[in-house]
Amino acid sequence: MRVLGLDIGDKTIGVAVSDPLGFTAQGVTTIRRKNEEIDLKELITICKEYSVDTIVAGLPKNMNGTIGPQSEKVLAFCEVIKKEINIPIKMWDERLTTVAAHRVMLEADLSRAKRKKLVDKIAATYILQGYLDSL
Repeated sequence: MRVLGLDIGDKTIGVAVSDPLGFTAQGVTTIRRKNEEIDLKELITICKEYSVDTIVAGLPKNMNGTIGPQSEKVLAFCEVIKKEINIPIKMWDERLTTVAAHRVMLEADLSRAKRKKLVDKIAATYILQGYLDSL
């Protein structure tokens, strides 16, 4: 059982994958978004490479729990993923994962440039690990 974690944004998609037993999440990459077709091809390649059977996508809810414009974009892209990749997708509340990712990187004393490159991959790892821990 391999689970793929996604932190879907307008410019990038952070990607994490679980270990084969589904205990831990590891950051894999950050996909620079170009267009829907290319983004999907990259996700398909990753799903095949890791033999993914479930995808967990972070849903960026507002702090009061409501769904805003960014959440609607994520949900729409997840519908496309479902149709094209045909792997079950679960939505996971991602509130504060990016904040947590930034905090960890600041504590590790990473430069601003390095933080910018890593934040989405680390946020995807937090999303996936939260899901795995809930199982």
